[in-house]
Amino acid sequence: MKSAALILTIVVGLAVVVLLSRALDARRTDTQARFAEEPLYVTPVAAKRLTLAFNGLAADWYWMRSLQYVGGKIVTYEDTHDGRIDFGWLGNLDLRLLPSLLRTSTTLDPQFMAPYEYGAMILPELNSDHAINLLNAGIAANPSAWRLYQHLGYVYWKRNDYQKASEVYTAGAKLPGAPPWMMAIGARMKAEGGARDAAREMYRHLYDSSNDDAVKHMVGNQLMRLDSLDERDAIRRVLKDFEVKSGRCVSSWREVFEGLRAAHLKIDQANGAPLDPSETPYELIKNGCDVDLDINTKVPIK
Repeated sequence: MKSAALILTIVVGLAVVVLLSRALDARRTDTQARFAEEPLYVTPVAAKRLTLAFNGLAADWYWMRSLQYVGGKIVTYEDTHDGRIDFGWLGNLDLRLLPSLLRTSTTLDPQFMAPYEYGAMILPELNSDHAINLLNAGIAANPSAWRLYQHLGYVYWKRNDYQKASEVYTAGAKLPGAPPWMMAIGARMKAEGGARDAAREMYRHLYDSSNDDAVKHMVGNQLMRLDSLDERDAIRRVLKDFEVKSGRCVSSWREVFEGLRAAHLKIDQANGAPLDPSETPYELIKNGCDVDLDINTKVPIK
């Protein structure tokens, strides 16, 4: 009887420990999540006063925290949504602290270009006004930095304000050291607005002038998207030609192999499917009458 009572006591004790441990873990996770979303109680100006001669180090800390904040949000989103996040849909991440983090970093070190550049790429997907405010503050502190005009022009282009984008690029082109293509981009924004060729040229210059790997990755994805849009237009023409000639849509890519090759598309030799810029085969949809990206592609949807 004593042995049975002892065993029962041990079992009950272990059960209580397990339940208590789970409760504490859940509470700890919830506390960490709430802490991660706590607003920054120290304003950028106050942070600059408090850090004294260590403004540069503090700016680096807030910059790294910005990257960790976005990275953590992406990991959490992908873990809970069974897939990868598209950088065209960053509004799904609820990055409410990012504008404050970036602004604090640039207030601590106004000549620190990386946060401005990162903000120009990310913030327009959340609220373009935040991006414009950040970049205008950067221009006020660095009036001869033509790259900030480049990024500000990009933000206005993203919000479809092509006239303003043209004005900003043209103003930046007049600064000492600005490359000749800044003036050309200004004219192109005014003439072509959101045309793909104008967008592609702008993204290429953004890519070439950036020293930030994260920004290069995002811009590279957008270049892939533009290339894919052109490729899908070419594929649709091939599919339409087949439909007109045969009176039906294709049943497989093999039926339009010659047309795809004549359109100079990259083709998967195994099944004859055209490959998108991420080397993933395109998918036939609408019973072979149309084309779309495959679910496994790395090309951004937006």
